[in-house]
Amino acid sequence: MIELTQTNSSEIASEFVRARIRAGSPAMGMVMTLIIVVDESGAHDAMEAARKASREHPARVLGVIPRDARGEAAINAQVGIGESWSGETALIRLKGEVVKHAESVVLPLLLPDSPVAIWWPENPPDDPAADPLGALAQRRITDAAAVTRGKSKAMHTLCANYAKGNTDLAWTRITPWRALLAAALDQQPLKVRSASVTAERISPSADLLRAWLSDRLHVQVERENSRGPGITEVVLDTKEGPIRISRPDGKLATFSSPGRPDRPVALKRRELPDLLAEELRRLDEDDIYRDTTRRLMKLNGEA
Repeated sequence: MIELTQTNSSEIASEFVRARIRAGSPAMGMVMTLIIVVDESGAHDAMEAARKASREHPARVLGVIPRDARGEAAINAQVGIGESWSGETALIRLKGEVVKHAESVVLPLLLPDSPVAIWWPENPPDDPAADPLGALAQRRITDAAAVTRGKSKAMHTLCANYAKGNTDLAWTRITPWRALLAAALDQQPLKVRSASVTAERISPSADLLRAWLSDRLHVQVERENSRGPGITEVVLDTKEGPIRISRPDGKLATFSSPGRPDRPVALKRRELPDLLAEELRRLDEDDIYRDTTRRLMKLNGEA
């Protein structure tokens, strides 16, 4: 990693070229640019998650750390390639007036003719698509579960401001749950009369799962609380008996269905790099997530 102090976008771009030459790789098969907007305390973990996800999605990763917007403008960066990264990486620290215009620093560093994704590991803007950096990206990834302020309202705010290309890791976390529930009704096409989702009191994933079930099955779905971790149980009530997936330990679930023996199912809570990698696999609109956000708003009595 090369340290650049009091630098600018042009010098950072030039350093990318020099780093490739030093590494003997004048051309690299990067498929996208990933922008990460994060504070200093979360930068290491976020960049580490991006490094692991980049094994599946080689990318130019631009970590942006906005600091104090007061005082003289300054741009400092760490630039490099290699060291288990599959692409290029720059960790850019902004200070002073330039904090208010971070997009002017990032825009010249985007890979030409390639898609752009942006990820806020915590505390995203209320309207990601209207954010100056968010407007640069085709895919905008948030994480309502990692919000440090107003966590109980974060998911609802993001749903209210949904725009094409938005997604949230709270949605990604329920992919295995949705797959299991869909498979259960494929195997036993029973008529579901009602359902319930049990999880920690504040769980954006549980709220989304409830909304998804309501939207897909057109039934009343109750939301119940448990001590966690995360989602602990989903029950689909049918005339023949309940279809139940219970996961009290966050690792192994028990799958129960009418007329069949209980069976264990691996349902471990996934790590951040796996969630990020999944969301980077598609850059088009996730219409199921879109419909789920609309249903969640209706369930909360909002337009």
